[in-house]
Amino acid sequence: MSFHIPGDIPDLQSLHLEVMDHSLATVVPSKVAFIPHEVVRSFLRAHPRIADVFWRDTLIDAAVFREWVVNVGRRDAYARIAHVLCEVYVRLRAVGLVNGQTFEMPITQAELGDATGLSTVHVNRTLQELRGNGLITTPKSGRVVIEDWDGLQKAGEFDATYLHLKKQAA
Repeated sequence: MSFHIPGDIPDLQSLHLEVMDHSLATVVPSKVAFIPHEVVRSFLRAHPRIADVFWRDTLIDAAVFREWVVNVGRRDAYARIAHVLCEVYVRLRAVGLVNGQTFEMPITQAELGDATGLSTVHVNRTLQELRGNGLITTPKSGRVVIEDWDGLQKAGEFDATYLHLKKQAA
């Protein structure tokens, strides 16, 4: 399970694998583009520098997948959800889709539970605990405000190194 944000190119692995072991779905209205693999392959052969960028993106996807395995396998519920909130915030910030410490995360508690291996009830209680500890507020459905960034990072054992971000969007 993973969350993609606007501008992501999900599943570049499918360029080299005939059958994928998973599917993609949107949880919000989205605009998507489908480009035939052979067109992409031809383009990449003609522009090796772009191929390098696609390869880098695939390696970062692998790093994110590894981090999510650690998140579900080693962290308690509080740290899992804090970590996901930190990751989504940092990734959205990198592409200019945050407003200060506020960002949109239009997923349900059930979807967050699926992503973190937790029941909806456990997600609800954990979000209440994060709010109660002053780390976040959720003023309306789908919106998250980080009230204590350092505290949220500590709670989620979050280190953004695995995202390999070079710079933040203006």
